[in-house]
Amino acid sequence: MMTQHDHPSSRRVAVIGGGITGLATAYFLTHDYPGVDVTLLEASDRTGGLLRSERSGGYLFEHSADNFITNLPGGVELCRRVGLADELLQTDERHRRAFVVRRGRLFPVPAGFTLMTPARLLPMVTSPLLSPLGKLRLLREPLIPPRTDPGDESLASFVTRRLGREAFDRLVQPLIAGIYTADPERLSMQAALPRFVAMEREHGSLLRAARHAARQSHNGDASSGARYSMFVVPRAGIEALPAAVAAALPPGCVQTAAPAPAGPPCRRLAGLCRRRADAPTLRCRGARRVGHRRRRPDAAARRHAGRPARGHPLRRCGDRVVRVARDQIAHPLDGFGFVVPEVERRPILAASFTSVKFTDRAPADARWCVFLGGACHPEYLDYDEDRLREIAWQQLGELLGVSGAPRDHRVTVWHHAMPQYHVGHVKRVARINERLATHSGLALAGNAYTGVGIPQCIESARAAALSAATGTRSPSASDRDLGDGTTKP
Repeated sequence: MMTQHDHPSSRRVAVIGGGITGLATAYFLTHDYPGVDVTLLEASDRTGGLLRSERSGGYLFEHSADNFITNLPGGVELCRRVGLADELLQTDERHRRAFVVRRGRLFPVPAGFTLMTPARLLPMVTSPLLSPLGKLRLLREPLIPPRTDPGDESLASFVTRRLGREAFDRLVQPLIAGIYTADPERLSMQAALPRFVAMEREHGSLLRAARHAARQSHNGDASSGARYSMFVVPRAGIEALPAAVAAALPPGCVQTAAPAPAGPPCRRLAGLCRRRADAPTLRCRGARRVGHRRRRPDAAARRHAGRPARGHPLRRCGDRVVRVARDQIAHPLDGFGFVVPEVERRPILAASFTSVKFTDRAPADARWCVFLGGACHPEYLDYDEDRLREIAWQQLGELLGVSGAPRDHRVTVWHHAMPQYHVGHVKRVARINERLATHSGLALAGNAYTGVGIPQCIESARAAALSAATGTRSPSASDRDLGDGTTKP
């Protein structure tokens, strides 16, 4: 943290965008850098961006993320600073597992299997999710030589090469789709899952790396699929986090219904600086650009300013929240949800048993969140609400034995909300950062660069605030672990 002596007095900054990234940027600027005067501009009539919670009849409906992971410190630390630390709920430890659909039935993810590494072999060998040949191919993984090419690789290429096609199709692809809703043939390993690239490089094998990690730790999470003991959410819902951050900002700092000027990006930012803050501008619009300028940009800056957003493809994603009586369901609901492999040819990606994951989310009835769309099936989100309801209800009936009619439902579709980390993403972001280095004060923040999860957005905001307040740059995306996000179930 800078002292008053270290830092220029009366510096004024405009932050464009009131999602979690923009709010966190404004928070760090106002609380960590004395003397900085911040104005946050949000085009809509509310802050919080995609993070939205709704209470109705004793039920809590989440319209996007319903938790964040704690192994990345940004989310928990910000909760502590805004007074939410004691309000964080963990997942129900009685049901910390997920299911995968195989031929219309739900089977548990093998205990100890985390995204693409089986820490325990016996559950893997006895699981019905893979055929005997698929299991033998997976167990041969330590004999597969490591890749020597240092270049980027797609998820499909990496996993098929190391674990075999069946393990990719039946386990890894659906679990990763629960994080990125991406095309696995294009998803970058270096950007989205660098930890596994490092495991192959350092140990020559994912299985050897997993056994090494198990020997180093005596208190690992034995639950299947994701590390569910690490997922938390504020008691009042995920929207409580951006609401608490907004409440911690100085009076008059946040201006809603205040869109940025129209026109090319650099002219918008330069004009905003003159009209609103006469100083740096930070653009924090989720997967959009974030930049700030002290003066009118030169020709080189104008040429480059519009490129980051066009270089980061975005996809639509949607969810359908369904509430039914518990006696309408044949399945015991003894897990947090299920994921659907692409090879199953079903119109949904996953379903989260939200009333099981966090026990205070529903008085008695069962509630699910069904996910649709993404990079592989964007066409489903062109359907009207009645058709989406029909699809979700049909799938729940076939997979969980749900009967009757739903008591309530919500449909949420987010357009251009999910950045796609295609092969080459890390180098692309590194090139952007190289260009930014030639323009004093220009910064980037949001979920399009160094991770799609809430903690990654908060760390991105911290770096942007540092750059705006001091002119000091944080490490580029190519130097940082982008993390592996979270899964929907």
